[in-house]
Amino acid sequence: MAAYNRRAFLDVLGAFSATTVLSSLTQPAWSRNLNKALAAADRRPAHELTEDEDFWYYVQQSFTVSPELINLNNGGVSPSPKIVQDAMKRYLDFSNEAPSYYMWRILDQGREPLRKDLARISGCNPEEIAINRNASEALETVIFGLNLKAGDEVVVCKYDYPNCINAWKQREQRDGIKLVWIDMDLPSEDNEYMSSQYTKAFTSRTKVVHVTHVYNWTGQIVPVRMIADAAHAKGIEVLVDGAHSFAHFEYTIPSLGADYFGTSLHKWLAACIGTGMTYIKKDKIAGIYPLFAAGDPRSPDIRKFENLGTRPFFIEQATGKAIGFYDMIGAARKEKRLFYLKNYWMTAVKDLPKVKFYTSMKPGFGCGIGVVKVEGKTAAQLDNFLFENYRIHATNLTWEKVEGVRITPNVYTTTKDLDKLIAGITEFAKA
Repeated sequence: MAAYNRRAFLDVLGAFSATTVLSSLTQPAWSRNLNKALAAADRRPAHELTEDEDFWYYVQQSFTVSPELINLNNGGVSPSPKIVQDAMKRYLDFSNEAPSYYMWRILDQGREPLRKDLARISGCNPEEIAINRNASEALETVIFGLNLKAGDEVVVCKYDYPNCINAWKQREQRDGIKLVWIDMDLPSEDNEYMSSQYTKAFTSRTKVVHVTHVYNWTGQIVPVRMIADAAHAKGIEVLVDGAHSFAHFEYTIPSLGADYFGTSLHKWLAACIGTGMTYIKKDKIAGIYPLFAAGDPRSPDIRKFENLGTRPFFIEQATGKAIGFYDMIGAARKEKRLFYLKNYWMTAVKDLPKVKFYTSMKPGFGCGIGVVKVEGKTAAQLDNFLFENYRIHATNLTWEKVEGVRITPNVYTTTKDLDKLIAGITEFAKA
């Protein structure tokens, strides 16, 4: 991802120009308009486009945004742009002409090019990338595949994702490993503090540390590399949950120092629902048992983690179009826009009485996710008020010391949408 800092937004010599992604024999109006907007934005630095509402309006037209509500729960699952939806539908129709032929012999040939594309935007070797259905499957592949025995310790956080927590608890019950729990006061703008919460839990029996790059409960960015370096110095392996960071802001997987990494592609990459990816460092692959049985479970081939059986090839193969769309928008521009949108609404309501945030507004500690609470009222009450009165779809969270409404815009979200959110929070807080 970092390589995109050095690329022009619309490199006419590159493979991922707007023309490549959006071209067709009969190009629809939304596509022509976006093409023009992209051409006008050619060679403008990312920060100049961050607040350009005209440009992002044309990006919005690439999505089938509902006129009936404002979707601010893209962190749960994001809609795909039209180009991805159309590809998925086309591949589905193609598959149904003769499924066993077109799926297994034709569409399946696209898996290796897709693996290379995922590796490219991840900054790693294609032989370290396995394609699966979501972050839970990716992370549980590693959790259940690690060779751990009774008494081995695993450091986990109370703010990790529930599916991962439950997977580790199952290993604790079945295999007698010991889970060492850490807590966190959030939000935090102190990397030393966050890192130390993990590292002070390390002992001579610690074998693995599970680190969530961005907590889904608050949008907190965790200093993964600091934790990973400290862990590796003690011979501890590092598993990273990147469900809310991948394609959200710029980094490469190797830059995190992760031995293992899992993410969903239907969140911030905006691929089809039911797509995900596992990264396992090349020299670690042989040591992980696959979640679904393979002929040789100790094979060093990353493909042993893809033995799912018959699967929806049409969904998987449309991921290539999502990557093309991501390239076209540009990683740097996307990161800056999402951060700007979060701070836009938070800045507008931060001085209201009773308003409380669980999210940092500072770069490097917060991203596009924001969590808000109005003291004296429940998160569910605010969530319901926003939907009933402003048709804003968000989600309310109650977990550990967090109780709030999570707001997650995406690139198709406009400031006009967020003005309605601001009005809703203001009305609710003053009631």
